[in-house]
Amino acid sequence: MKALILVGGFGTRLRPLTLSVPKPLVDFANKPMILHQIEALKAIGVTEVVLAINYQPEVMLNFLKEFEKKLGIKITCSQETEPLGTAGPIALARDKLIDGSGEPFFVLNSDVISEYPLKEMVNFHKGHGGEASIMVTKVDEPSKYGVVVMEETTGKVKKFVEKPQIFVGNKINAGIYLLNPSVLNRIELRPTSIEKEVFPKIAAENKLYAMVLPGFWMDIGQPKDYITGLRMYLESLRKKSSAKLSTGSHFVGNVLVDESAVIGDGCLIGPDVAIGPGCIIESGVRLSRCTIMRGVRIKKHTCVSNSIIGWHSTVGKWARLENMTVLGEDVHLGDEVYSNGGVVLPHKEIKSSILKPEIVM
Repeated sequence: MKALILVGGFGTRLRPLTLSVPKPLVDFANKPMILHQIEALKAIGVTEVVLAINYQPEVMLNFLKEFEKKLGIKITCSQETEPLGTAGPIALARDKLIDGSGEPFFVLNSDVISEYPLKEMVNFHKGHGGEASIMVTKVDEPSKYGVVVMEETTGKVKKFVEKPQIFVGNKINAGIYLLNPSVLNRIELRPTSIEKEVFPKIAAENKLYAMVLPGFWMDIGQPKDYITGLRMYLESLRKKSSAKLSTGSHFVGNVLVDESAVIGDGCLIGPDVAIGPGCIIESGVRLSRCTIMRGVRIKKHTCVSNSIIGWHSTVGKWARLENMTVLGEDVHLGDEVYSNGGVVLPHKEIKSSILKPEIVM
């Protein structure tokens, strides 16, 4: 089987992290976002992953070369010269996806994190005999999304309603699809939307089915949702393989710490924290609901909550970071500095406090 991952754009919502690497390579729970998907695809027997990309393909491919070997899966790129929406890239990668076997192929949105029940999806797809399957997830506020209206028993999709003002259902497209090769004949090579143009036509012919995603789902394309997604991911990890989470007197709730990180005395860490490789957390530090990326040093008695600290940054002593503070790569925050939602671009030194949410160039 093959899979296409829609990598797409510039990751503007996750700046300043995406100023250093393309968005799919931003770490999430101590490994690049896209690796979560590639590993899940490999686990169910996918042999080739095609990345649909329009930005920095060399960086992506160079980086993923080592994982190709490690995972034993072929990774190639299909590069857009102009943005092609969500369906155009599938048409562009046509020759890479068709191998004459007639097997369906996966299409995944690279921002989505979930438990990836791909095996169940294959069984569901084969069972209904339609042309395409989409994964849907239940949400509390469907009016913000495109809602999928479906038959509860069979999963057959009746129609799509974009941002409904009256309640029509609470299931939305989760950005994971399994498509027969015949779907490629429905997509023109031009900027086009799979949700608005391709799927409604398949649904009109009664050939589109939706499977409700078990477990959690999050689009982690912006900092607030990234932090929420981390909480959900760690909770799911606790249920599935809790041995990967840290235990001990300085940990509260779910905490993921790379084995090469060093944590000082008297720290209190958690809940919902990921600490990457080579990090040094000095004594008396308090961390909660945050991600500390590779090579970061957090000095004594500092408090970090609801924040993302980018690679190789340093946070001084007795500092306080909160309210969706995001430090880009190699940012140095002085002692006793307070950041209330500061978003700091890479390679900056910050000596004075950031009292209200703002971007620091």
